[in-house]
Amino acid sequence: MVTEAEWERVQGDLRFGQVFTGTVVRVPKPGVIGVFVDIGLSVEGFVDVTLLPRRRSENWPVEGTVTDFEVWWVHTGHQQIRLKPCDPQYLCEDFADYVARYRPTWPSEIGEAVRGPKPSTP
Repeated sequence: MVTEAEWERVQGDLRFGQVFTGTVVRVPKPGVIGVFVDIGLSVEGFVDVTLLPRRRSENWPVEGTVTDFEVWWVHTGHQQIRLKPCDPQYLCEDFADYVARYRPTWPSEIGEAVRGPKPSTP
């Protein structure tokens, strides 16, 4: 884990849809959890199982795979950048349906800061 100040700094530089080239560093339970990705920042990236191919976990990226990922979300409690694979071979088969059901505002969020400005204190 990084310090809270470092985490705040990293989050402040992130935008939804921002693309990073990353290396898959861990696939703890193929088909169950997701994959951990090194995107060159002080905090780790993670692709959740819901965004990876559901029908065939052997189509998931393996350790050492280098590919592009988009910033999908930020998990503050885990100090983790949630990612979405850019390459369709690593993306869930029903991504359009998934977005329509669970994240219909996604297209309009692309380019927006992952967190709004801090409220000012009096």
